[in-house]
Amino acid sequence: MTTDTLRLTCIGGPTALLALGGLRLLTDPTFDAAGSEYPTPTYVLRKTRGPALPAESLGPVDAVLLSHDHHADNLDVAGRRVVNGAPVVLTTTEGARRLGGHAIGLAAWETRELPAGGGRRLLVTATPARHGPAGGDRGPVIGFALAFTDRPDHAVYVSGDTVWYDGVEEVGRRFTVDVAVLFTGAARVREVGPATLTLSAAEAVAAARAFSDAIVVPLHFEGWAHYSESGVELERAFAEAGMSDRLRLPVPGAPLALPLG
Repeated sequence: MTTDTLRLTCIGGPTALLALGGLRLLTDPTFDAAGSEYPTPTYVLRKTRGPALPAESLGPVDAVLLSHDHHADNLDVAGRRVVNGAPVVLTTTEGARRLGGHAIGLAAWETRELPAGGGRRLLVTATPARHGPAGGDRGPVIGFALAFTDRPDHAVYVSGDTVWYDGVEEVGRRFTVDVAVLFTGAARVREVGPATLTLSAAEAVAAARAFSDAIVVPLHFEGWAHYSESGVELERAFAEAGMSDRLRLPVPGAPLALPLG
């Protein structure tokens, strides 16, 4: 049996570089400077922290895993340049139509294969996500389950922007999740309403219980003004649940080595 290691480098917000099986995968690219603002007709998103690594320092990226393209805290101006230069972009079907070119749209549970090192192939399966409360989500989003063809039941899960609901719970029934990369921060936009739009710390604990074998790596909890929870709340929630040993808070710019299986 092949023993794999995921090397994850948090860059900031929802952005991380995942090195897995000889592939280099980038999640939701955000590389604009701190202080950048993104006005919409009803609200303004504000970036409070710049990337730990500049886009130019990343080197070649094999694919971008883009949970959705229509919010600046998941794809900002500099991030769009990264997407334009990537050989493969996997995203929602709606996002692929907007981005065009080499973007590939995936519906929930649809799979694409990427050639990996040593003749192996990585299965990238789109997973369901709901970006807010039932009936009040913020548009189509997907997550990703990453599994090799020689171990298709073991996966690295990248949640994308989602709350805890039965679509996320289904991931744990279909896969043994070795590492769960969860977009947390309990994002709230006052002009949209009081509901959280991404996983709260309590919901991240619920996910950890559902993915009972997984190491949990949170992203998307620092760097933007609309996050309502930080790493402090995550650490407290996991400690109260007796699961501190399963939580890995990433330090931006510092790689984490995570064994799989």
